[in-house]
Amino acid sequence: MMYSSRRKPVLYFKEDRRFLSGKCTVYKLFGLCMVLLLVSLLWLQLSCSGEMSSTLHDRRGPQQPPPPPPCAANAPVDDASWGPHKLALIVPFRERFEELLEFVPFMHTFLNKKKIRHKILVINQVDHYRFNRASLINVGYLESGNDTDYLAMHDVDLLPLNEALDYSFPEEGPFHVASPELHPLYHYKTYVGGILLLTKKHYHMCNGMSNRFWGWGREDDEFYRRLRKAELQLFRPSGITTGYKTFLHIHDPAWRKRDQKRVATQKQDACL
Repeated sequence: MMYSSRRKPVLYFKEDRRFLSGKCTVYKLFGLCMVLLLVSLLWLQLSCSGEMSSTLHDRRGPQQPPPPPPCAANAPVDDASWGPHKLALIVPFRERFEELLEFVPFMHTFLNKKKIRHKILVINQVDHYRFNRASLINVGYLESGNDTDYLAMHDVDLLPLNEALDYSFPEEGPFHVASPELHPLYHYKTYVGGILLLTKKHYHMCNGMSNRFWGWGREDDEFYRRLRKAELQLFRPSGITTGYKTFLHIHDPAWRKRDQKRVATQKQDACL
């Protein structure tokens, strides 16, 4: 049998060696990364050049006024009507953010109307023990700084509604703003809690407050004993006719069992 010597035509394809064609290789990935790196460096250089040009342009051009501060100052520095003294409003605090959001702007406005130089220090207890109000006030005293010369031991849930209430410097002696005849809840004559003003000198004479009282109450009763021991005369408001409506009590209705408990004999210690 005779076979034809002619072969079937075979198509030969020329291999395409272009960079982006064919399979992905390590060399191609490396090259692509290098291209991206060069582009990034070029973009960064152009950006820095633009910022430098803008800075030079600002220096040569008219100066822009500085942005206003986030909060206005409490008092003009050279306004003598505000007086020479500055109040450290110490707020012992834990877990009552709704009350705090109402308290801070209210007190800031109230004291500014009365031209009382002040700063508000919120001392927050973040542990899981019972509330220790006295210890937090002691911390506030230490953190009040040298620019303040008297303190207000102030509950976060008590807002003064009568503008006749005096928050000025208690030069003659400690001044109990939330006196028993005005406080909406506590009316016994030895009560000194709620809001008490005293100079730093007077606070030092009392050796601060006792840290032994964990939970609700009694620490202010013990501080009354310290005032008497230091032979400091306690003053209270006079001429206030609004009675128990002098303050707005915004106390959180949530009852926290851990804060109602007392430790050992602290009730007896407070009554000694």
